[in-house]
Amino acid sequence: MSTPAPAPAVATPPASGLAPAIGAYLIWGFLPLYLMLVRSVPAFEFVGWRIIWTLPLCLAIVAVRRQFPELLAALKSPKSLLALLASSVLIGGNWFIYVWAIMAGEVYATSLGYYLNPLLNVLLGTLFLGERLSRRQWVAVAIASVAVALLAAGAVTSLWISLSLALSFALYGLVRKQVAVGSLPGLTIESAILLPVAGAVVAWYAAGPQGSAFGQDAAMSALIVFSGVVTAVPLLMFAIAARRMDYSTLGFIQYLAPTIVFILGLTVFKQPLAPAKLASFVLIWVAVGVFVWDLWARRRAG
Repeated sequence: MSTPAPAPAVATPPASGLAPAIGAYLIWGFLPLYLMLVRSVPAFEFVGWRIIWTLPLCLAIVAVRRQFPELLAALKSPKSLLALLASSVLIGGNWFIYVWAIMAGEVYATSLGYYLNPLLNVLLGTLFLGERLSRRQWVAVAIASVAVALLAAGAVTSLWISLSLALSFALYGLVRKQVAVGSLPGLTIESAILLPVAGAVVAWYAAGPQGSAFGQDAAMSALIVFSGVVTAVPLLMFAIAARRMDYSTLGFIQYLAPTIVFILGLTVFKQPLAPAKLASFVLIWVAVGVFVWDLWARRRAG
């Protein structure tokens, strides 16, 4: 009696990056709701605590993922450290502007900033990385420029918020693109670089008349500690998604966060939408549509 042949092995399909990508952008999109819970904390102090509580969580995740060799390699490289010093300044400034803007009620300005961000990424890639824009991408950039001009004419008080957020995050991405350090080890080193400044900021507030926001109320203290989670976790999910899916698909999903923020501005925060801002958003949506059309066409051609 012959032995039956073993059943052929079934290949395990590669893990999809769609779920972590959507998860990351959902967290970033609903982040304003969390920030409103901590709005009693001064924005500058909150960013200090955010840095302080991000570092230990990053170190814990680095340990779980066994990325300490990559972390040590970056620390031994003067070139990498110099780049991460620049990126830490950019991301620290971006965090402060975003937190301050949400707490100040400038929800639409933050949404517009992150709609502009991918278009600005394309433009910076052309200027600094020798990349070439397609005709559709140039059209998208031109339409976005008109949108910015409309804001400059009719809503100049919030224009600096949108441009600062878009430019700081685009430059952050450009700098990080030049250094061969993963997202999580890079964020860990950036948090460590910013830690002395963050510690000085929270110490300055603690010595003030009102004292530190941390430690006075258990619920508020827990919310402040949670800032490390909402910083590190979505970035880790984004890093996982970026490895598992092509960048053009990820490009579609990245508009989820600013869209959620815009809807929150209309529904939850009930902020009035001035004509100049509405016209600017319409033009940005057209520019985004052209940009996504170009991504889709390139993907199909590939």
